[in-house]
Amino acid sequence: MVTMTPDEIRREVARVRWFHRIDLGNGIVTPGEDNTPEKLATLGMPDDLSGVSVLDIGAWDGFFSYEAERRGARRVLATDDFCWSGPGWGTKAGFDLVHSVRDSRVESKEIGVLDLSPETVGVFDLVLFLGVLYHMPHPLLALEHVASVTGKQLILETGVDMTWFRKPLMAFYPGSEAAGDATNWWGPNPAAVKAMLHTVGFRTVKVHSKLAAPRAIARSVKQTVSNRRIFMISRFVFHAWR
Repeated sequence: MVTMTPDEIRREVARVRWFHRIDLGNGIVTPGEDNTPEKLATLGMPDDLSGVSVLDIGAWDGFFSYEAERRGARRVLATDDFCWSGPGWGTKAGFDLVHSVRDSRVESKEIGVLDLSPETVGVFDLVLFLGVLYHMPHPLLALEHVASVTGKQLILETGVDMTWFRKPLMAFYPGSEAAGDATNWWGPNPAAVKAMLHTVGFRTVKVHSKLAAPRAIARSVKQTVSNRRIFMISRFVFHAWR
């Protein structure tokens, strides 16, 4: 463990472009673009994870990985590739800095979603799949891999579209149609998410929370005006059990 003074930590924090807002103590909070603590409050993650193994897929800066450790998880594995070394603007620098500052035991493995399997990472009691599904070109295939490494419970948070339809449907966003981001491929409606989760082997699937954050609404309004058609993306959290 390398001990840094608060001023040294601040200097290191300033060198990273952050997505997550992580409290490092001494009044230092990483300036992430995402209001991560607010998102945490919507997830329904158990307060006590004693004895539980946790896999955080698409960990990025690692907020949820380190939160699982803080809640007593027996083992936490953080995985990512797109944000750590892929074409995204993120890097692993933030994750590594938090790991050092906290003297963390969280493990990390650079691996893509479609390479996840019991052979490559193992099977975990609780799997977190947060803000990733709509970035996957092949969402059902991605969920097959996620299901294969989920031993008990999955917490999935994703953007959804067409929430007023009961029939499973997915909106396809070509180019940068969705919020100006070419990596936003799909907007499944809640019925589609539930149907896909059942299809890949989850017996029980529930909507845990629904939210249309102001930022999501603002983006939707902007896209609606620019494309001259209704464009609404909300965020839903699903809990699924094997």
